[in-house]
Amino acid sequence: MNRRAIGIFDSGVGGLTVFRAVQRLMPRENLLYFGDTAHLPYGAKSKAAVTRFSLNIARFLISRKVKFLVVACNTASAWALDCLKESIQVPVVGVIEPGARIASQATLNRVVGIIGTEGTIQSASYPEALYRFDPKIRAVSAACPLLVPLVEEGWWNRKITLEIARGYVRPLKKTGMDTLILGCTHYPILKPVLLKVVGPKVKLVDSAEAVSLEVESLLMQTRLKNDSRGKPVYKFFASDAPDRFLKLARRFVPFSISKVEIVKFE
Repeated sequence: MNRRAIGIFDSGVGGLTVFRAVQRLMPRENLLYFGDTAHLPYGAKSKAAVTRFSLNIARFLISRKVKFLVVACNTASAWALDCLKESIQVPVVGVIEPGARIASQATLNRVVGIIGTEGTIQSASYPEALYRFDPKIRAVSAACPLLVPLVEEGWWNRKITLEIARGYVRPLKKTGMDTLILGCTHYPILKPVLLKVVGPKVKLVDSAEAVSLEVESLLMQTRLKNDSRGKPVYKFFASDAPDRFLKLARRFVPFSISKVEIVKFE
């Protein structure tokens, strides 16, 4: 039995897709979530800035005695994960490796598309991970910088969102890909839109579901899984705009969040 919480962080509310996946799979776990809303989006920031933000958040969550850290942000996973693993004294997992593993297993023609923020795509972390699982995979990528702001604005069902997504994904469709990695934790919210764009024959890989399976496996291996039957505790933190966080969070999780604590870093 280990009732210490799992810490999860993202640049904003998108990582709540990971929070929700972990919650569904491990309903007894206590969870702390940090959305770095003061610095959203990470995808347009430098590697040095993203690493600094990630370290600050990780140290804060460690101060809250978390037993495990989930980097629920693709850009932070691409650019800060190695630094976090070297600096933090609890197990750390990102979203890229689990997502790439699932995609490498799902593809039949070995053409895998990746959409993500500019930072995630520039890092080439997904192609590198895919090649480790299968050197014969052809990875094709597209940066989609407008999708995160559209999700954050709640414009999920707008015609403009469909048209923007179609413009981003059109070049990937021409490659004949049969699998598409949603390389940003905001993107699962846009699944209905993306399915219209890619069509029913293309498999969408949601890294949130993949990383939740990874977390459960590692918790069992390290004997950190919480088997207590007590009611789980969920706490939420943000670096700015708590009212906006609450408004958007209601669309990501199926329960009411009553409080978001603001945390400022020097």
